[in-house]
Amino acid sequence: MDTHRAALERLRDEAELEIATLDADLLGLFEASRADNADDEHDPEGATIAYERAQLTAVLTAARAQLAAVHEALSRLDAGSYGRCEACGEAIAPGRLEIRPFATRCVACARAAGG
Repeated sequence: MDTHRAALERLRDEAELEIATLDADLLGLFEASRADNADDEHDPEGATIAYERAQLTAVLTAARAQLAAVHEALSRLDAGSYGRCEACGEAIAPGRLEIRPFATRCVACARAAGG
């Protein structure tokens, strides 16, 4: 379980750094769009500021969701329920946990649930 804790803590640290970076990027984009009165819809460089904001927001939302999943996995580890499928109660395969340390379901249950 120490290996799992180390992997989860590494993922947590990476997600927190990514979120901080994305937050700063998004803030910078908001500030830039406030300072610039350019016609966003006719930007000769292609992507509109609104499109860039939407992309950053989507990536930020995904990073926050992953961070929440990692925190939940660390809580399960502390509670002693880590590595057990939340649907059937069986052990989650070590290979699955190695690839996806915050997995909450075994492969069979994940497939049955469509995810």
